[in-house]
Amino acid sequence: MPALKEPMELLDLQDGGQVSFQVLKYDTGTTVIKPPDAPQGKEIYVLRVHVRPQDKGAFPHYYDLTSKRLVAQLEPILRAGTYRGKTFTVKKHGVKPVATFELQIR
Repeated sequence: MPALKEPMELLDLQDGGQVSFQVLKYDTGTTVIKPPDAPQGKEIYVLRVHVRPQDKGAFPHYYDLTSKRLVAQLEPILRAGTYRGKTFTVKKHGVKPVATFELQIR
């Protein structure tokens, strides 16, 4: 799987934080991160969701999602093509490495 082009815009919410957006399109790929347990780096899967400019004021207008739990909830909807015109709200519960993500769709 190819690496996603820079810049990376990792979705990083605090415990209880949330963000809402509409997806215009999406990409999948990989990137390399350097967590404390793998300072040499490790490749991870990334789901990039391109959002409306009004949903994310600052450039770039996408979020890079790396949480396996969040990706597992969102990716099937995107692959099915049923995401257009829907608003997704992601809320984070807890902190790494045991954080969970609530996904609401309107």
